[in-house]
Amino acid sequence: MRHYAPRSRLATHEVVNQPESSGERDLFADDLPLREILQREAPPWVAERLAPLGQEAGSLRVQELGEAANRHPPELRLFDRHGRRLDEVRYHPAYHELMHLAIDNGWHAVAWQEEGRGGHQAHVAALYLLTQAEPGFCCPVTMTHAAMPVLRHSAEIEAKWAPGLLADAYDPRPLPIQQKHGLTFGMAMTEKQGGSDVRRNTTRAERDGEGWRLTGHKWFCSAPMSDAFLTLAQTDAGLTCFLAPRLTPDGERNAIEIQRLKEKCGNRANASAEIEYRNAWALAVGEPGRGVATIIDMVQQTRLDAATAPVGMMRQALAEAWRHVSQRHAFERRLAEQPLMQAVIADLALEVEAGLALALRTARAFDGDARGEAHETALARVLPTLAKYWHNKRGPGFMAEAMECLGGIGYVEETPLARLYREAPVNSIWEGSGNVICLDLLRVLARHPESIGALRDELSMARGVQQEFDLALAGLERDLARSAAELEPRARWLTQRLAQCMQAALLLCHAPGEVAETFCRSRLGVEASPAYGVLPDGAPLAAILARIGD
Repeated sequence: MRHYAPRSRLATHEVVNQPESSGERDLFADDLPLREILQREAPPWVAERLAPLGQEAGSLRVQELGEAANRHPPELRLFDRHGRRLDEVRYHPAYHELMHLAIDNGWHAVAWQEEGRGGHQAHVAALYLLTQAEPGFCCPVTMTHAAMPVLRHSAEIEAKWAPGLLADAYDPRPLPIQQKHGLTFGMAMTEKQGGSDVRRNTTRAERDGEGWRLTGHKWFCSAPMSDAFLTLAQTDAGLTCFLAPRLTPDGERNAIEIQRLKEKCGNRANASAEIEYRNAWALAVGEPGRGVATIIDMVQQTRLDAATAPVGMMRQALAEAWRHVSQRHAFERRLAEQPLMQAVIADLALEVEAGLALALRTARAFDGDARGEAHETALARVLPTLAKYWHNKRGPGFMAEAMECLGGIGYVEETPLARLYREAPVNSIWEGSGNVICLDLLRVLARHPESIGALRDELSMARGVQQEFDLALAGLERDLARSAAELEPRARWLTQRLAQCMQAALLLCHAPGEVAETFCRSRLGVEASPAYGVLPDGAPLAAILARIGD
């Protein structure tokens, strides 16, 4: 038998003009605006503690974990091989590694461990970095962090559950809480018929000795493998907040049945479930009939995180786009040297810096509120609303523009842009979609006039510095003088304008003049455009681009 040598494979082309593969990055050291804002807003220990996280979150190992957690989403196991109900969600090992990264290092608990001493600023800055590793797993981290204020409504519940929340240990095992190294918390409020209108909830709670029994459904239950869920149910006194543990006090699986996992547009590493309470055991938290007032303390915390996550995603998209255009050539020049591309990237960089400034200023207000400072308490009521609404409205368009900077490769799964694009809408919907948030702003302004007073004080610090900013403030005053009936159909415009003016004031007071001036002209002036990359004539592109980092 004759053997023929295989025909040699001849290369059809040489791979050139492609950026180098993404390598190790330091998300903290490379982020000049973040370091500047922390130096201004936070005590020194915050930056010192964040520096190792920036190195780890930007490492190749963690980048690969984020990709794997998305490519291998959670799987529902309803029954074991013998037909016994399990109601378990199985996660890929990458998900658990990411949870260890966040919780073993205490980023879920630092706000409470260092409350009033920069803890909220540390938490928000860490979330901004962790989101750049993978946004989905940050959901259970956020909810665990945000559960603490609700636990405080009951001294007995706080004494039993808070030590596990505050522990720097991720422990996914389904065990009684006294056997666990650390605890995670989820949330289950939404029902089919009500959505954001939780007062229409039909889940019922009936007394059972010292506890309660819940019967009903929940349309969304986030992180269904948590150790406990904060939830709402109707009692004779009205809608009440409850803590439903995963296991009952006798160590048995609680009667919380998972119906299915949601097949979501994005947020794929995180599990969201439809559940049924079938006489599930629970503890009442807070005053009976005051469930919304009780759980709103958690919602206020999660809204700040939902305002921060899109800024982290935008930063990741900006870094990816900048790296690509810095190495890619077209029409005889690097893309990064071409004025039109420079305008697009610079505009994206302005959005990230403004969003980061507002998120961390809001976190400082939370710490000031913990210290009992009236001005900061007033700001803490209104700033999360502004930031949550506006940052999320800017996110999807930002991701699309960054994707376009990469061209066709940006639209495929080898780059993180497709994942970020799918993820972009979720924080706008979570914890109140746009209309709900804007109506909440009107409610705050009506019930807490001190909040608008505090906001005016903050904005006035930059008055007289920049023309477009002053004109925007004058327009805001005209809007704020309107009646409630006149304001409601304009609530989105009011929320947007207050958010933009607050961002502008922070930049005018603290950022380089080139950044602040260009931001005001491109967002508040007659040259403002809804599209990215439309900057005013003579914008100092080089100065803005120099702040992006490597």
